[in-house]
Amino acid sequence: MHQKEIVQISKWWTDLGLSKELKRHFDVYGTLEELTLFTEAINKWDVAAVEQLPEYMKICFIALYDITNEIADKIHQKHGWNPIGSLRKTWASLCNAFLVEAKWFASGHSPKLDEYLENAVVSSVVLAHTFFLVGQRITTETEDLVDNIQSIISSPATILRLWDDLGSAMDEGQDGRDGSYVDYYVKEHKGCSMKDAREKVVSMISEAWKRLNKECLSPNPFPAAFAKASLNIARLVPLLYA
Repeated sequence: MHQKEIVQISKWWTDLGLSKELKRHFDVYGTLEELTLFTEAINKWDVAAVEQLPEYMKICFIALYDITNEIADKIHQKHGWNPIGSLRKTWASLCNAFLVEAKWFASGHSPKLDEYLENAVVSSVVLAHTFFLVGQRITTETEDLVDNIQSIISSPATILRLWDDLGSAMDEGQDGRDGSYVDYYVKEHKGCSMKDAREKVVSMISEAWKRLNKECLSPNPFPAAFAKASLNIARLVPLLYA
C-alpha cells in the first residue's frame, strides 16, 4: 500500500472519525427509536429518510453519505469502476451491528463473549474501503470476499475493536452505558478483576496479530497489495486510538 494512501485513510479515519462518531451516537445520544430510524436510512442510503431525525443525526448521516460517495468517485476516476454498492453495505453492516448493541443495552441483555465479538468485528468498514482504494476490481468473487469477512479482514477488525474496548466507557463520556469486551468478560467470569479482563484483551489482540501474520504469509485469495494494506491498517490502530 502506498504511503499516500495510508495517510489518506488515516486522515479520513481520525479527522472525520465517522465510525467512532457513529459509535458515540449509538452509545450516548440516540434513543432506540431514533437509532432504528437512522439505521434504516443507512440501509436505504436515502438522505430523505433522515428528515424526521434530530439535527445531529442528520449531520452525521450527510457527512457519512458525502465522504463515502466522494471516496467511491475517486476510486471510479482512478480505477474505472465504482465500489459504492459495497461501501454502502459496509456502513449498513456497521450500523446494524451498533443497533444490536443498543438493543442489548436497552433490554439489559449481556451477550456471551463469542456473540459480542462476532457482532463487533463488523467494525471492518475501513478494511473494505482499503480493498478498493488499493485498486481491486469489483467482481462477484471480490465482493464476496469482502462481504463474507475473511480472516485477513476479521483479524485487523478484531484488533481495531478490542483496542477501542480497552478505553473505558467513563473516559469516552459514556457513563458506563456502552458494553465492551472488558465489561462482559468481568460479568461472565465471576471474581475476575478489570485488570485481569484488560490483560485478557491484550492477549486476544496478540492472538489476532498472529492470525493476521499467518494469513498474510500463507496463500490466500486476496491480492498481495490488500494483504499489505491489512497489515498497515492493523499497525495504525494504536495510533488511531491513542
